[in-house]
Amino acid sequence: MFKLIATILLPLIVTPVFAAELPKTEEQKTLYAIGLSVARSLSVFNLSASELDLVQQGITDTFSGKKIEVDLTTYTAKIQELAKVRRKVSGEKQAGAGKEFLEKAAKEKGAIKTGSGMVYTSLVEGKGESPKATDLVIVNYRGTLIDGKEFDSSYKRGKPLEFKLDNVIACWIEGVQMMKPGGKAKLVCPPNLAYGENGSGELILPGATLAFEVELLEVKPTETAKPVGAAPATPAKK
Repeated sequence: MFKLIATILLPLIVTPVFAAELPKTEEQKTLYAIGLSVARSLSVFNLSASELDLVQQGITDTFSGKKIEVDLTTYTAKIQELAKVRRKVSGEKQAGAGKEFLEKAAKEKGAIKTGSGMVYTSLVEGKGESPKATDLVIVNYRGTLIDGKEFDSSYKRGKPLEFKLDNVIACWIEGVQMMKPGGKAKLVCPPNLAYGENGSGELILPGATLAFEVELLEVKPTETAKPVGAAPATPAKK
């Protein structure tokens, strides 16, 4: 990740002309998108203003040919460790808010809090047989953090997902088995039923509580279904 950051920062340093104006052309918008990508990659560090100044100084010194103050090879492992520590701290700060989110969701009309701690709310009732854990299912879904920020959506990709139900996170294995084809439900997943203390990707922090809206389009019993590829990256098993 950090090699990528260094690589994509180069256009920002050698092309400062766009910094004071809004992007208009496709090339300008692409360069602006590079900046967004860099910011997202650095977000794990939760940098203060003074820390960001040090990061910018390292970038400037690299491309200006000035003397480098530290040996990057020596500090690569320390960069990774700092990212891990900062990510964990950010997750711990959100843990309390996640518990409150779950409690509030459990009090909503029609909500069912299961023995595992998941909160299930039926939005549209389906018909037919509920899937078994060993069945293949076809779903559309949208995943959000407790602040409402969307981290994944099959709707935006324009294509539903097909996968074996027992290949995904525990919250989905339990929740989707409570649904029937044509149904739609909201699943609020505590960390232990989602991605636990590891999190997933840049947006799902360790200990994150997640909310999914899941639409069960079709169920294919394993004995009649054609084999499919690997389960989707989200919400894949930990």
